[in-house]
Amino acid sequence: MQDETTVQAVQEGDVVTTPSEEAVQDAAQVELEQVKGERDQLLDRLARLQAEFDNARRREAKERQDARDYTVSSTVEPFLGVMDNFQLALKSDGSAEQLRGGVELILKQMEDALRGLNVVPVESVGAQFDPRVHEALGSIETKEFPDHQVLEEVRCGYKVRDKLLRPALVKIAVNPAMVSD
Repeated sequence: MQDETTVQAVQEGDVVTTPSEEAVQDAAQVELEQVKGERDQLLDRLARLQAEFDNARRREAKERQDARDYTVSSTVEPFLGVMDNFQLALKSDGSAEQLRGGVELILKQMEDALRGLNVVPVESVGAQFDPRVHEALGSIETKEFPDHQVLEEVRCGYKVRDKLLRPALVKIAVNPAMVSD
């Protein structure tokens, strides 16, 4: 059918042109330039996104370090006064009784600093033994106290809110009258 149209167009005097190789190359060159432009835009966008990502990563690392530094400084600050008072106590020439009174005040200051950080001692003496917060170092046989009651605290345990920092080391009662066979 195309041959008939070409023949008919030639008979009527119309000039039939077929796309020349030069026109095809020009079109291909235009398309190539367009694709190169798009590629360059995408590479530029990729480089910008990579730079934004690197900046965000550095900013996050700096913010994390700043948060750590703030946490450490706000945690250590209450204990600096305690250290100052210990140094003053070591330099003092007072009697043993005065030194003991000074150390008791320093201990109270230390407890206040811990309480300010929501660190509280684990309830021990007089409480029932709880393996979640107590660690039994031994037992004391007695008929005066119920079985498994904490009688003596060897080392204080501490919690931050509901999280155990360390268990209390305790000695518990063993009441032979209450032990069932």
